[in-house]
Amino acid sequence: MNQPTVPLSRVLEPATLLQQLRGRYATKKFDPSKKISPQDWSALEEALVLSPSSFGLQPWKFIAVNTPAIREKLMAASWGQRQLVDASHLVIFALKKNLGEADVKHLIERTAEAHGVSVESLEQYRQTMVGSLAGKKAGIDDWSARQVYIALGVFLSSAAMLGIDACPMEGFDPAQHDQILGLGAKGYSAVVMAAVGYRATDDKYAMAPKVRYQAEEVIEHV
Repeated sequence: MNQPTVPLSRVLEPATLLQQLRGRYATKKFDPSKKISPQDWSALEEALVLSPSSFGLQPWKFIAVNTPAIREKLMAASWGQRQLVDASHLVIFALKKNLGEADVKHLIERTAEAHGVSVESLEQYRQTMVGSLAGKKAGIDDWSARQVYIALGVFLSSAAMLGIDACPMEGFDPAQHDQILGLGAKGYSAVVMAAVGYRATDDKYAMAPKVRYQAEEVIEHV
C-alpha cells in the first residue's frame, strides 16, 4: 500500500454514525448461512492495515482463519464458544514479541520507500524509536498488546459502519492458539480475536438494552 493520504471528507451524518454504533453489540450467536461479501471483507482487511499505532510501528499480525478444521481446534481452545465456527470470518489479533531495533529498521526502510527519501535522512527518527523501545524493554509485549487493541477498535468500528456484526473475544487459551496457528515459531502471540458476520435471528442479546454509563459519568470537560 503506497497510496498518499487524502483529505478527509464527510460521508455520513452524526445520526447515522450513532445509529450504527448503537446497533452493534458483542454478537453471541451468528447465522452460519450468511457470509460477508468479498468486497466488504476486502475493505475490512484494508481497515486492519490502515490501523494506527505508536510511531507507526505496527507490532502485529492479523490471522484470518478460513479453514473449518482449524476453527474447530481454536473453538476447543476457547471454551467451546461457537462464534468461532459459526461466524462468516474469524480474525486472530497477535502481537509481535520482543519488539526491538530490527523492527525499527524494518519500519525505517518501509518509510524511506513510501516517502521516496533515503534511509539516512530518517536517522533521528530511528534513534527516537530505538530509545523509546529501550525504555519499555521490560514491558515491551504489554506495550505492543495495547497497540493491537487499537487495531481491534478500528476493526469493530469499521464492521459496524458496513452493517456487519462482530464479537471481540478474549476468552481463549493464548498458548494453545499460538500452538495451533504456529505463531510462536514466527515470533508472534495471540492477544484477542474477533468473529464477524451476521447475527442469528434468535440471538437473545440482539435486542437487549445497551448498558452504558451516562456521558456525564465518563466524560469530563476541563
